[in-house]
Amino acid sequence: MVNRLEMLRIFTTAAASRNFRDAAKQLGVSAQVITRGIQSLEEELGEVLFHRNTRGVQLTSFGERFANNAQYAVANVDGLFQRTNRRQLSEYTGVVRMTAPPFIIRGLVMARLSQRLADFPGLSLDLRLSEEWADTVNQQIDIGIRMGPVRDNRWIAKVVKKVPFYVAATPELLARVGTPKRVDELEKLPTTALLDRRTGRTWPWLFSQGRLLSPPRPVIVVDDLEAECAAVLSGAGIGQLSGIIATPYLRSGQLVALLNDDMPAPWPLHVYRPQPGPVPARVRVVFDTLVEILSHLDLSLPADIFPD
Repeated sequence: MVNRLEMLRIFTTAAASRNFRDAAKQLGVSAQVITRGIQSLEEELGEVLFHRNTRGVQLTSFGERFANNAQYAVANVDGLFQRTNRRQLSEYTGVVRMTAPPFIIRGLVMARLSQRLADFPGLSLDLRLSEEWADTVNQQIDIGIRMGPVRDNRWIAKVVKKVPFYVAATPELLARVGTPKRVDELEKLPTTALLDRRTGRTWPWLFSQGRLLSPPRPVIVVDDLEAECAAVLSGAGIGQLSGIIATPYLRSGQLVALLNDDMPAPWPLHVYRPQPGPVPARVRVVFDTLVEILSHLDLSLPADIFPD
C-alpha cells in the first residue's frame, strides 16, 4: 500500500510534469505506480486532483491549491494531512462548474436550484450556458446537462427524462397555408431552421424510422433554440421543437402539434459528471438536485392535442 509520503512525492512530481509517464521516469517507477498513487491520494482527500483525457492530464482547481502546499510540506506529511482533512473543512464549500443548454437552465432549473443551494452558503455555481458541447477538461466542468447521446462513455451519466420532438405551428399559420398530412408536404410550406454552429449547415428534422428532412427553403434560419421557438410562435413558419420548449405552448393552444404518427423516438436528457472517482460533497448535492428537478419535469400532453 502506498503511504502518505509516497503519495505526496508522486503527486508533486506529476503536478510539476503534467504527465504521468514523465513523472514515472523521474521517480524510476512504472506509470501504473503513478496512476495508483494519484488515485489513492484522491480517495484519501475526497477530491479529484487531475482532469484526465486521452491527450493528457491537467490539475483541477483543488489540485493546484493542494500542490502549492504539498511542494513545501512533503517532509511533514502528518501535519499536511491534518490541515487538509475534509472533516476539518466545510464539505459544501467551493465552486461547482456546470454546463447546460441555456433554455433548460432559464426556464426550468434556475429558480429551484437557487432555492436548494441557499442551504449551502459556502457553495457557488459557475454556469457555462451553451448548446454546444463543453471542453470539460480545460473548462474544469464538474456537472453537465445534455440531450441526446453522451459524448464519452467514461462519464457518469443518468437519464432523467425522455424528451419528445414536435413539428408545430400556430393555428393562424395553418389556417392560411393548410395542415400537412405527410412529411414530404413540409417541403412546400414555410418552415424555420436551426443552424449548426460547428458546420454552418442547418440541422435536419427527425422523424420515425430514422427519416430525416432538411427544409429546402426555410423562411427563418437561427442558431438559437429559443429564437426558433419565437419565430414559430410569431407565425413565420412551421418548426420542429424540443418538447422542453414546445410543451407549454402546445398545452395553451398557441401552437398545434403536427404529424403525430411520424414523430421520432424521444431523446434522453442526461445529467452527467465527466470525471469519475471521488465526488466532493458540493458536487454531489448539485448533481442530486438537478436529477430531482429534471426527473419531475412534466412534458405530458392531452391525448387530443394532435389534429386529425
